[in-house]
Amino acid sequence: MGPLGIFGGTFDPIHFGHLRAAFELTELLRLDSVLFIPAADPPHRGKPLADAATRLAMVRAALEDEDAFEVDDREIRRPGPSYTVLTLEELRREQGSRPLVLLLGMDAFLGLPTWHRWRELLELAHIAVAHRPGAELPSTGDLGRLLEAGRARGREDIAAAPAGRIFDHPGTQLDISSTDLREALRSGRDPRYLMPEPVRRMINATGIYARPGETEG
Repeated sequence: MGPLGIFGGTFDPIHFGHLRAAFELTELLRLDSVLFIPAADPPHRGKPLADAATRLAMVRAALEDEDAFEVDDREIRRPGPSYTVLTLEELRREQGSRPLVLLLGMDAFLGLPTWHRWRELLELAHIAVAHRPGAELPSTGDLGRLLEAGRARGREDIAAAPAGRIFDHPGTQLDISSTDLREALRSGRDPRYLMPEPVRRMINATGIYARPGETEG
């Protein structure tokens, strides 16, 4: 089997920035598929505004017509903090020596040293980093040394081993963030063309991100 992508996050809400990055990395690295894994209890940020069941439903709606993308609800079902290292350990047991590729945005990659057991991630999977506007890969410190030691030259390096390499991709850098979308929705602005239409309709119908006492129309 070819490499399997893993894309975790709160997806509060999911948007085209997530989807475009996953699509481009799927093509470049020839991933068989990508598992989108919503976090139930993200340990590196505050409590999501939308509950876990709603965020899972939004991800399902966003991926409904995407054959290469799948929804995995293991972090919703697993109790306790949604630590990525635990998810990768589970997937490694399930997938054997198949290459696993953890897909990260640049902001998540830059925050890796704050993650639980973060040094073990590359023992379990490769990491693919999608660039974001205004952010640069580090050349010094722990992450700089990690990049220097393990940077992948291309998809051949990813396919040749189960884990251990870092692939970075400048790609199409869409300046869209879930934080900005939540604020836009609270202000009554329309997120049309920033997220899949089924997700937009779900948000408008439920008023998930409306200010207290308001309902999205």
